[in-house]
Amino acid sequence: MTNSTGSAAHVARPLPGAASDALANDDLLPTTPAQRRWAWRDFAALWVGMVVCVPTYTMASSMLDQGFTWQMAVWLVFLANCIVLVPMLLIGSVGPRYGVPFPVLARASFGVQGANLPAVLRGLVACGWFSINCYFGALALHGFLNVLGMGLVGPTEGQTISNSQFACFLAFWAVHIWFIWKGPESIRKLEVVAAPLMIAASLALVVVLLVRVPPGQLFNLPPKVVEGGPRTWAALTGLVGFWATLALNIPDFTRFARSQKDQILGQAIGLPIPMALFSMVGVIGFSASAILYGKAQLFPDGLLTQMGSFAAGLGLLVILLANLTTNVAANLVSPSYDFSQVAPAKISFRAGGLIAAFIGLLFMPWKLLATSGDYLFTWLGGYGTLLGAIAGILLVDYYLVRKGELKVDDLYRRGGEYEYCDGWNPRALVAFGLGVLPCLPGYLAVSGAIDKAALPGLLLGLFDFGWFFSLAVAGTCYYYLSTRKK
Repeated sequence: MTNSTGSAAHVARPLPGAASDALANDDLLPTTPAQRRWAWRDFAALWVGMVVCVPTYTMASSMLDQGFTWQMAVWLVFLANCIVLVPMLLIGSVGPRYGVPFPVLARASFGVQGANLPAVLRGLVACGWFSINCYFGALALHGFLNVLGMGLVGPTEGQTISNSQFACFLAFWAVHIWFIWKGPESIRKLEVVAAPLMIAASLALVVVLLVRVPPGQLFNLPPKVVEGGPRTWAALTGLVGFWATLALNIPDFTRFARSQKDQILGQAIGLPIPMALFSMVGVIGFSASAILYGKAQLFPDGLLTQMGSFAAGLGLLVILLANLTTNVAANLVSPSYDFSQVAPAKISFRAGGLIAAFIGLLFMPWKLLATSGDYLFTWLGGYGTLLGAIAGILLVDYYLVRKGELKVDDLYRRGGEYEYCDGWNPRALVAFGLGVLPCLPGYLAVSGAIDKAALPGLLLGLFDFGWFFSLAVAGTCYYYLSTRKK
């Protein structure tokens, strides 16, 4: 096995006999030249397939529900995705150069055993998102079955989900298993086929709504009045946190890129502008539902079911496809690798995906999504703080400490450069704690675990800047600890 630092075409695949059985399996080893098939179009299609989903729609509608104007909501979505694109491209560049997935890259900074910490944290976040998207898919399936005349009922007073909706949740969950079983190439093919269909459906919905509601009326609704006004920085942090998950594990995809140019161009085209454009669909749907039906709908299924049986049936089928494409790419690929990192000899990509799917059953997204504030501030802001610290450490270690040079051999064996202290890097753990812990009181206050009034304003405010704060502090601390004279 060689220490490869060259281009994609020269990355050597480690021989199984040269790597530790405890640290390698066929799914975690560097990709071969034959596996590098993804062109820039594939990455653009991947992102469009992930962007066009119900959580993106509800991102914008939630901001309107929290008192933002539609102009500010769309601008913040675009700005947040331009910000998160930077670490996305920087961390993504590791994939074409070395061919390793995120959990293996994390071994360089956290240690060959310590990488379990960021891998499991990232994997659990993905399980939560997987569960959320399964719930959105379940609502769409539930509505579609009612369009067909099934007569299924929604939740009664005091319920957040009905029995029939839960049955739809389980059914939609089961569909994802096929794609995990077939692997990443099946996901690429799904995204390429689905992306243009979802773009066409989104445009059709916008056209229908603009015909029914004059644009002058649609875009001139007064913003909702909320206590304290809209929380701009907290919203921006949450919006950055929306794709902070993929900013970490993007090497899971870019390791299949034909070149650096393909991953950079594809992601730059596929992320910020499509996110802003699809958030406009959420803005239009939220505002149009308020005008046409007297109640602003956070979720698109609520709007579609009021638009007539044909529109509802077609639209709900598109939602099912959109949530499937997002879920398998964004929320099952990553934990498949992440949980494989914990025990490579026993957990393959398939096994890791199955573990993630079953953990996803334990989440209760219908409670998390009961209010727009819980979704936007508590969920997105909370995990964004955790992942910001990990991203800061990875970026500083790779670009500033190691100057972009990795010893591939040592990523797959004990006793090498990334062994540190029994496989754990104390400097990374300290930096991670210093980046995350100051934001913890604010998270507890926002989530309702402690009284906001009892918390100093500074600590509460830190959570509003969570992703930015944890990335900067963790990265700075890691650099200082790693470069100071011993």
